[in-house]
Amino acid sequence: MKKLIFIIIPLALIALCGFYFVYNYNICANNIGNSEDVIFKVASGESVKQIAENLFEKDLIRSKFYFLLYVKNQDKENALQAGEYNLNSLISIKDVVLALASGRALSKERDIKIIEGWRLTDIGEYLEKENISTKQKFLSLTESAFDWQFDFEKPKILNEIPNNASLEGFLFPDTYRIYNDDNETIVIKKMINNFAGKFTAEMVEDVAKQGRDIFEIVTMASIIEKEVRGYEDMRVVSGLFWNRIKNRQGLESCATLAYILGIDKPVYSLDDTKIKSDYNTYQNLGLPPGPICNPGLNAIRAAIYPVDTEYNYFLSRSDNGKTVFSKTYQEHLLNKAKYLR
Repeated sequence: MKKLIFIIIPLALIALCGFYFVYNYNICANNIGNSEDVIFKVASGESVKQIAENLFEKDLIRSKFYFLLYVKNQDKENALQAGEYNLNSLISIKDVVLALASGRALSKERDIKIIEGWRLTDIGEYLEKENISTKQKFLSLTESAFDWQFDFEKPKILNEIPNNASLEGFLFPDTYRIYNDDNETIVIKKMINNFAGKFTAEMVEDVAKQGRDIFEIVTMASIIEKEVRGYEDMRVVSGLFWNRIKNRQGLESCATLAYILGIDKPVYSLDDTKIKSDYNTYQNLGLPPGPICNPGLNAIRAAIYPVDTEYNYFLSRSDNGKTVFSKTYQEHLLNKAKYLR
């Protein structure tokens, strides 16, 4: 009898361990198939068994048995909430239950839109208007790239930001889907990770080949973003600006004056060009100390991939915003008299 017990107990333990392994694998493993978003609806009063059946029919889970077992083990039978959910087809059983129990249905989501060329102050004001944060709190979190105040890891690409710089330029402008109760930290995380994702390994490599760094590129891109529309015109302006730096000429960017003064003007006065600031590219050679806004992908790519031309000057027409290029200063003065009114 004792021998039998000594045989049964190890076998039972082995079987238990085996089941535990299989159970954990089935609840944690991603579903099979192609990655796609699926709208899944939980009707009010629907049973857990029916939810499992519907999930299985939509190929969102591989096993109704392990779904039901996990729900029971986690005591979630009464926690799954009615609503429409956006679930990825590769989601695991564990994550399906987490999503349905969170109650974060589509009806509790919304879009926010961060515009290309917005400064940190613009984003802060917008988030305050959208009741996501206060402008003051947002700016306090983003004013220093060195003093990392977030619970998520800093993307490696941000390591090139100087310690004294803010996150200006690195919050990627885009439309973001958020939950109604998301706070400013979640939004900042989405924008930073989006920036890191848009800046491909090839782009990083091409920047390094030019002997430049990411911070310089984003700074240049921020000026281009505020100066001109359209990707091809951006590339021409980029080439013009990089050549000015190479030839030790001032960038003479009106966008930097607008940044200093906080005012957009069709034409800036002589006094405006003499204002004392490190960001005044009429008075200082090279790039300003940092980005003047948060540029979009076209401006960033234009900063990396400039087009070399014979143009030395440009302006944006006051009537339609189109860019007018000129080779000589005399031609530029004629264009100013003609198009800036």
